[in-house]
Amino acid sequence: MFDKPYSPACDRNKAPILAVLAAHLQEAGLVLEIGSGSGQHAVHFAGALPHLNWQCSDRPEYLPGIRLWLADAALPNTPPPLTLDVAGNWPDGRFDAVFTANTLHIMGWPQVGQLFAHLPQILAPAGLLVVYGPFNYGGHFTSASNAEFDAALRRDDPARGIRDFEAVDALARQAGLHLLEDRSLPANNRCIVWRRAAAAPLSPA
Repeated sequence: MFDKPYSPACDRNKAPILAVLAAHLQEAGLVLEIGSGSGQHAVHFAGALPHLNWQCSDRPEYLPGIRLWLADAALPNTPPPLTLDVAGNWPDGRFDAVFTANTLHIMGWPQVGQLFAHLPQILAPAGLLVVYGPFNYGGHFTSASNAEFDAALRRDDPARGIRDFEAVDALARQAGLHLLEDRSLPANNRCIVWRRAAAAPLSPA
């Protein structure tokens, strides 16, 4: 246990995120997680939702830690993690859902755009996109703690920062997705769910 990477935030938020996933992913089969990080979310969600095949992915430096969590859990529905940088090569095939947590504020805005632009290539018709993390609304922070967090992100890297919901939703709509739910979760975070159109072909953003 102590040799594996560990995120206290993952332990705190896994239960409320799981409630959203359980409500929306009953018909899903193959899920791509973008930015699996430590791997904690993957084993928790895959263990609780065994009908899903949970495909982890992240940049190469994070894959060893993810493999440790997957090996320790030994779940039958967590294949080996994939290398995925949103600005690089993406996996082949179609996924019933894409999940990502606490990534949009770490990426630069151009990389956020690249993530959404690739969704038409990988998301199956009627597939879901689920995004967890903090968001601004109407150009304003939702809490003082989010404003402090945003300042810390930008001190570390000026390209980072909490994203405006309206701008992200515009990227989703350009990719042929429509908003299903925007749920408030603890610690001033949101879990937002979009769905791809069931039949109409998508055009990349």
